[in-house]
Amino acid sequence: MTETVTTYNPATGEKLDHYHLMSEEDAKGAVDRAHEAYLTWRTTSFDVRANLLNSLADLMEERSDDLVNLMTREMGKITAQGKQEVALCAQICRYTAEHGADFLQDENRVFEGGRAIITYQPIGVILGIQPWNFPLYQVIRYSVSNVMAGNTTVLKHARNVFGMAQAIQQLYEDAGFPKNVYQSLLIDGETANTLIRHDSVRGVTFTGSDEIGKQVAKEAASLSKKTVMELGSNDAFIVLADADIDNAVKMCIQGRVINNGETCVAAKRFVVVDEVYDTFRERFVAQCKKLKMGDPAKEDTDLGPMARKDLRDDLHEQVQKSVEAGATLSLGGEMPDQPGYFYPITILEDVKPGMPAYDDELFGPVASLIRVADTQQAMRVANDSRYGLGGGIFSADTEAAVKLAKDEFDTGMVNINGYNLAKPNLPFGGVKDSGYGREHGGFGIREFVNIKSVMVAD
Repeated sequence: MTETVTTYNPATGEKLDHYHLMSEEDAKGAVDRAHEAYLTWRTTSFDVRANLLNSLADLMEERSDDLVNLMTREMGKITAQGKQEVALCAQICRYTAEHGADFLQDENRVFEGGRAIITYQPIGVILGIQPWNFPLYQVIRYSVSNVMAGNTTVLKHARNVFGMAQAIQQLYEDAGFPKNVYQSLLIDGETANTLIRHDSVRGVTFTGSDEIGKQVAKEAASLSKKTVMELGSNDAFIVLADADIDNAVKMCIQGRVINNGETCVAAKRFVVVDEVYDTFRERFVAQCKKLKMGDPAKEDTDLGPMARKDLRDDLHEQVQKSVEAGATLSLGGEMPDQPGYFYPITILEDVKPGMPAYDDELFGPVASLIRVADTQQAMRVANDSRYGLGGGIFSADTEAAVKLAKDEFDTGMVNINGYNLAKPNLPFGGVKDSGYGREHGGFGIREFVNIKSVMVAD
C-alpha cells in the first residue's frame, strides 16, 4: 500500500495537502530516465544550458509571490525572507549561466615530450538529498551547477515541503529544460538510500544533520561514489573589546533569528570578551525583547514558527537540559500557549562545555552567551566545537580580525563586522563535522565532474 504524507502549516497546525510516496521501483525508474536524459543533455552546448538557466531565473521571479507563499505555508518562512530566497536563487542561475562555461573550459598544459588538455566532463546522474529550511535555495544551489556541468539530477526533498519539490520540477520543465534533466522524487529516506546504490547514480550531495550525513557518506563511499556534505554547525560569533557594540548586537540578532533560527550557518554561540560583555548582554537582551513573534505572512513579524512540532520539542529539551546543567535562562525558554509551533527568542548565559547550548547545534531561536577573558580565549572557545561551518568576528581593527579569520578560525566561512548568508560568487561549505566539499563561486560546479587529462605526444 502506498504511504501518504501530509503537510501542515506550522503557524496554525492545520493540514495543507496530501502526497503519495513513490515506490522503490518507480524511484529507480526515475533514475533510469535521468540517465537516458543525461546521454543527450551532456552533448548540449554551454550556451544552450546558460539560456535555459536564464529562463529559469526569469520564471522564478515571475512566480515569486506563489513560491514565497508556499514557503510560508509549508515551513513558516517570514514573507520578506522568502522574497530574498527567491531573489538569491535567480542570482545563482544567472551567475552560473554567465560564468559556468569559464569554470569548465578546457585547460592546456605542456609536459616533457608532449602537451595535455585538462577537460571537465559531466559524469551522470547526481542524487540530491535536501532539507526543508531553505526549500527552494537548497535545491537550486546544487541542481543548477550540475545541469550546467552537463549532469542530470534527481531530488529527495524533505517531506514537509513536498509542495515546493513539485513546484521546482514544474519550474525546470516550464523554463524549457528537457524532461528528466531535473526530477523531484517524492520518496522517503530508505528509498533514497537505495538510490545511492543505483548504478546510474554517480554522485550524492547531502544537506542536513551530521548524523544522517555520515550515514549517507558511508553508503556512497562503500561504492566509491563522490559526495558533498553540507552538515550542521554551532557557529561562534566573537565580540572583541574594540567592537562597535550596537552593530555587533544588531548583526548577532539578525544572525540568530534569520529563517526563524533554523539555519545551519546561523550565529549560535556569542563569545564576548569580559571588557564589553555586560554592555553587549544588556543591549542584546533589550533588542531581543522588541522582536515580534507571530504570523510569518505579516510584514511586521520578526520571528515565525518553527517548521515542525518535533523540532520545537527537541529544541525546548535542549534548553531545559542546558539550564539543568547550570546555564542561566535570561529570556524566553517557555513553550507558548498558542496554536502552531512557535518558540520564543531565548537567551542562555553561563553556558559551558557539557551543555547542549555549548556542544550541540540548537536549530532554532536560542542564543548562547559565553563570557571570555580576552581574544585568545575567545578563539579557543570558538574553535572548541566538533563543527566548523561559519563564524564571525566583531572588531574595529579589521586587519587584525581578517588575520584571525584566516589563520585561526577553524571554519569554512567567517564574517567580519556583519552577517551574510550565501553569495553566488563565493564558496559555501565547512570543515570537521560540518562536512566537506564546496558549492557556489565556481567551486560547486567542479565537484561532480571528471577532471580528465588527455596527453598528446609530440
